[in-house]
Amino acid sequence: QVQLVESGGGSVQAGGSLRLSCAASGYTISRIHMGWFRQAPGKEREGVACISPGGSLTYVAAAGKDRFTIARDNAKNTVYLQMNSLKPEDTAIYYCAAQLLIGSCTNANGYKYWGQGTQVTVSS
Repeated sequence: QVQLVESGGGSVQAGGSLRLSCAASGYTISRIHMGWFRQAPGKEREGVACISPGGSLTYVAAAGKDRFTIARDNAKNTVYLQMNSLKPEDTAIYYCAAQLLIGSCTNANGYKYWGQGTQVTVSS
């Protein structure tokens, strides 16, 4: 059983930066894919970024291209999402997901474990 706790969300002005963290416990995450997702009010959950077990392969969805970076520190059992040049449309609850079982790493239905989420609000 994997427990995931996100942190680092908050309120920022457009153009600002935030660094989200996802701390895992109950399991060593070094062997599993990890992903970040977000869900804005009235919208479906969408994949933001994902990273391979060793961290050598990463993917950032188009919405975060050139602004978001995903990274992991397996020694700390933690995954990060660095978000720069934030826009109001980035406002959402951001979720961490662990253990991709099937499908694309940005497919929410493919992950087994989820955190509770952290709110990110970007004002114009």
